[in-house]
Amino acid sequence: MSTLKRFFKDTIIYGIAAVLPRVINFLLVRVHTDALPTNNYAENTNFYIWIALFTVLLTFGMETAFFRFYKAEEKKDAIISTSFISVFIASIVFLVSTFLFSNEFIRLFDFSNNALQFKLFIGILVIDTIAVVPFAYLRAANRPIRYAIIKLLNVGIIVLINLVFLRFIPDFIAEGKSVPTFLINIYNSTNIVNFIFIANIIGSAVSLLLLLPYLLKFKWSFNTLLFKKMFKYAWPIAVAGVAYTINENLDKYLIGQLIDKSTMGIYSACYKLAIFMNLYIMAFRLGAEPFFFNHADKANAKETYAKIMNYFIIVGSLVFVGIVAFIDIIKLLFIKNSDYWEAISIVPIVLLANLFLGIYHNIAVWYKLTDKTRYGMYFSIIGALITIVLNIVLIPKIGFIASAWATLAAYGSMMVISYLYGKKYYNVPYNLIKSGSYLIVSIIISYISFTFFRDNYLASFTLVLLFGLLIFKNEKKEVLALLKHK
Repeated sequence: MSTLKRFFKDTIIYGIAAVLPRVINFLLVRVHTDALPTNNYAENTNFYIWIALFTVLLTFGMETAFFRFYKAEEKKDAIISTSFISVFIASIVFLVSTFLFSNEFIRLFDFSNNALQFKLFIGILVIDTIAVVPFAYLRAANRPIRYAIIKLLNVGIIVLINLVFLRFIPDFIAEGKSVPTFLINIYNSTNIVNFIFIANIIGSAVSLLLLLPYLLKFKWSFNTLLFKKMFKYAWPIAVAGVAYTINENLDKYLIGQLIDKSTMGIYSACYKLAIFMNLYIMAFRLGAEPFFFNHADKANAKETYAKIMNYFIIVGSLVFVGIVAFIDIIKLLFIKNSDYWEAISIVPIVLLANLFLGIYHNIAVWYKLTDKTRYGMYFSIIGALITIVLNIVLIPKIGFIASAWATLAAYGSMMVISYLYGKKYYNVPYNLIKSGSYLIVSIIISYISFTFFRDNYLASFTLVLLFGLLIFKNEKKEVLALLKHK
């Protein structure tokens, strides 16, 4: 099997394992927007903004460091146990700190009116953080089936609980159907938005229990020297992760502060429609990250990375054009509640921003392979600064659309700057003319479709088809060669 075919196979396997649960989870957007008023949806968004930030802080880049050192470290037990113990200690310190200073944290997280949310928040964070290294081990050890089963079970539990308490019970009550008394009592005594978080913590707890057998099979010890090497590699990634979290979430938080919670909920729901691009990027990264490290010592590594970049942009551009062309159909499928449609204009901008982010992740191979991870930190900080400044300056002037443009500016800047620095330290021969042409054509087609043919799906379909035919014509030889190569 060729190197590229092996890469695509790994990407598909791990992509299904990680992306399918997210797709299923995304379907809950319809359930949430049907059940929750816009201000309650903002409450849900606020909860997961803080979850995202503290997950990065508590894992402090150890997942990426784990992949970086797993292949090179002869004693696998040492890398696994050292990584897990360090993350576990961080989780316990956080757990103790939040309860010792609970009043301060409750005010910080804006949970002052809901003590249960605070407890659920802490529980989800600690459980999910502890599970990071075991999940990374399953990926590194090439156990996609086990990885997929646990991930799917997690999301299955979450979906079931959401459907029961946000869809079935309210519908049954409204229709006068019989519902078990204990479920009625739980439903009536709990803030409806909290069922989302309760489902999350139960799903996370079950996943962790299923991961425990893989942890118990190793010899446990903490290698201080190894930890120092890993931490040196990981901490810039953690800072970059914080900056990335700011880029992804500060816009929503500031909309809630500078406009109102209802607008925050509307913006956040429409922002979720960009998940299709995020899912594609996630599937790519799950296969790419281990592949890039494992393939780094090959003579043709740089040429392979360049080809992968071209394929990434081709597929990403098709995803971008396809979603924009049929955004109103997608809107009806996933956000039926018209109260949320006001912000649909942000979707093309956010999709393009996330495509830029995916290209940035692809380019990032240069600083990960050369152990110059501090550059990733620098680029992410630049992106975060752009996000902060543009949001604060522009939201009061042009409203929530400013946040979408700020995201595009941040990720676009990171992409360009990383490419320019990468040429100096690890020059990958990317085909800028070919890949750039696909990108530009996709932007033009998306603009035409969204601006002039919103109600003309035949015209939009024709544009997408023409773009696909253009790609097939240009890439036919390489694709056929790839498929035939053993």
